[in-house]
Amino acid sequence: MGRSVKRSMWTHTAQRSRRARRPYPVRTVITRSQGNTSCFQRLPAEVFHMILDRLSGWLFKRCTLLLPTEDRLTLISSTFSQMPCFKLEECTAAGCLGFYGYGVFLKTMISGWDEVEWHRVFNFLCSFTNLLPKIKMAVTGTPGVSCSLELQLRLFCRQVLVDPLDWLDPWPGKDTLFWLTRILKPWPMVLQARLLFILYGPLMPDGTLAWQGIVEREMSQGALWQMAGVIVLLYRNLDHLKDWTTDTMQTILEELIVFPEVWHMENVARLFVLCGNTVCYSFLANKLHNGQLLEVSRLIVHIILVCEKNGYSMNWVVKMVHQVCQGFNTSERFAFIQRLEDMFSEVTMELIEIVTAGNHHEDMGPFQTLRSLLQSRAHFHAKFLLHMFLQNE
Repeated sequence: MGRSVKRSMWTHTAQRSRRARRPYPVRTVITRSQGNTSCFQRLPAEVFHMILDRLSGWLFKRCTLLLPTEDRLTLISSTFSQMPCFKLEECTAAGCLGFYGYGVFLKTMISGWDEVEWHRVFNFLCSFTNLLPKIKMAVTGTPGVSCSLELQLRLFCRQVLVDPLDWLDPWPGKDTLFWLTRILKPWPMVLQARLLFILYGPLMPDGTLAWQGIVEREMSQGALWQMAGVIVLLYRNLDHLKDWTTDTMQTILEELIVFPEVWHMENVARLFVLCGNTVCYSFLANKLHNGQLLEVSRLIVHIILVCEKNGYSMNWVVKMVHQVCQGFNTSERFAFIQRLEDMFSEVTMELIEIVTAGNHHEDMGPFQTLRSLLQSRAHFHAKFLLHMFLQNE
């Protein structure tokens, strides 16, 4: 009898518990045949903004799984366009993470899609944001005049499209390569070079692009590291790129290092040192093939100087010079070495004139550069002679 009462009480409690849960609404799934509206479209804007802030793109991906790609993109962009932090030239707050959040959300949503779908995403975003006309305005205008637009394009292209998930990786991969080449492809090579500088060029302390800084003063390794990284990325993948060849990259590099004016020579040398042997040798060999021996000699002297200043192994330069010499016959090789020695002397005299021309008690840079050049010359010669001696054994 006691067991029967307990069973009856438990059954009554369970039924009451079930009845208590009935007021919660039953969720329904809307299929494509029932309509193309997403559940997000029926949410108040405040709630949708909270979801974007709190949850990842996976929720959106799941909830819009049955919608066509175009509808999903339209829904994202139309919602994001209501918030200034997600729009080009709308948010002026320093350090705003709006574009980065937009990029992570977008890349999470399209994760696993094929390149055909990526093309659709890129074309849609270009149309929706008016991206290409804005890029044209930046790359054809006077450098630095539209500094706000330049920085907005840098942030949008990199944080939304190119590298929102790979920004800590100095040598990013396939995804980054795809978005970068889509951004560069519509433009002639001279404008591609300018666009690369806008996207990856060094910045001044005030956050603007160092258009004049790259020309007038020596830049640090860190300032040029991202530029070198993206150049290496393109070089490494030339076999997989339809619209880029070694000659294409040669032209882009030549345009890059003379805009807006000829760069400070140490910046050119430091960029090639950071790019490594493949890029550097390819560039030098092409110039030698075109008879530009003077330019090659000056660049090599400054590469030697940069290696001395930044502590890179002089063996690397020696091996590269030896590699360059392999393309010459004996008389040409002798002429090249002689030209290189003459260039050492010319650059040394230029620095001596700068040092003796003014008062450098406060700015010791020219004197220190002269000192480094003399040291680098001695170290290079010692390593070069040793290398040649070992080659002949």
